[in-house]
Amino acid sequence: MSSPKFPKIQLSFHNELKKKIEEYFKQRGKSTTGNAKLFIKAFLLVAGLIALYIHLVFFTPPTVLAVAECIILGCVTAAVGFNVMHDGSHGSFSRYKWINSMASNFANFLGASQHMWKMKHNVIHHTYTNIHGVDDDIEARPLLRLCDEQPRYKIHRYQHFYFWAAYSLLYIYWIFVTDYTKYFSGKIGSVPLRKMTGNEHFLFWFYKSAHSFIFVFIPIYMVGFTAWLIGFLSMALVAGFVLSIVFQLAHTVVHTHFPLPDEATGKMEDEWAIHQVKTTANFATRNKLVSWLVGGLNFQIEHHLFPKISHVHYPAISKIIKKVCEDYGIPYIEYPKVSLAVISHVSYLRQLGRK
Repeated sequence: MSSPKFPKIQLSFHNELKKKIEEYFKQRGKSTTGNAKLFIKAFLLVAGLIALYIHLVFFTPPTVLAVAECIILGCVTAAVGFNVMHDGSHGSFSRYKWINSMASNFANFLGASQHMWKMKHNVIHHTYTNIHGVDDDIEARPLLRLCDEQPRYKIHRYQHFYFWAAYSLLYIYWIFVTDYTKYFSGKIGSVPLRKMTGNEHFLFWFYKSAHSFIFVFIPIYMVGFTAWLIGFLSMALVAGFVLSIVFQLAHTVVHTHFPLPDEATGKMEDEWAIHQVKTTANFATRNKLVSWLVGGLNFQIEHHLFPKISHVHYPAISKIIKKVCEDYGIPYIEYPKVSLAVISHVSYLRQLGRK
């Protein structure tokens, strides 16, 4: 299908938002990128990831402790993705392009192609959020049905029970299957990939090989295949679940929309910024620990409207965005607790599974 088009409005909601946010940063003399708190957090998370890896592979503790460390490593891997790689890929981690590139590059070392991620996430998901047939993030067939337009299979009647198991497979499936599927098909879902340069082809295979060497071959050599398999699965399944649930709570809940373009014109009803607000939800925004761990992705509305602003600024600008939404009569979807967002997500899965 051709890419949907958003209407261009001169006196738009988006322009009003940009004006207010620009005023905020100008008045306070702040940079829109990361600050010392973010850099310290990034250092702690990356250092923790390296320390856990070294201890597990070269100073392997007893089995029970090793499995516990692998579970923690899975959580830290997800946290590095949220806090370092994610901001870096959007160019919001630092004002310096080379630092953003380094931060973004953690995706490659953790097994996920940075090239594929930027196209899938930065371009497709952030532009066409929750639009069936375009946004690959709501495509999890055949295991899950995430919007009305997708076919319903008998197994979906129980998806609100087994979704956690499907989400746990994300990281493994991502690094060992979907990246290669995108590479060889030249598409992400229905959207063609930009033709890769020779250097991009080289880097794809270089980093995939490096990841296999670091996270597969070295550990097998040091601890043996069985111990590696138990440890790797413990880490990868936890990382997959954490990564999945954070993004799903932001888009596939009871109150978010799944609009489609007009069949005749291919145009969306709402301008892009309003579309983002309607298809996105926040959760637990007053919980500082959650915000710290998930890299501000519980402020998903702010992130979708201003992806080039670092997540350290989301709590402040959320007040501005909420007020503008109120002025324009646009619902601002927010769940005060993680548990309430999870309940809404499970309810949404149950609803789609039984239709």
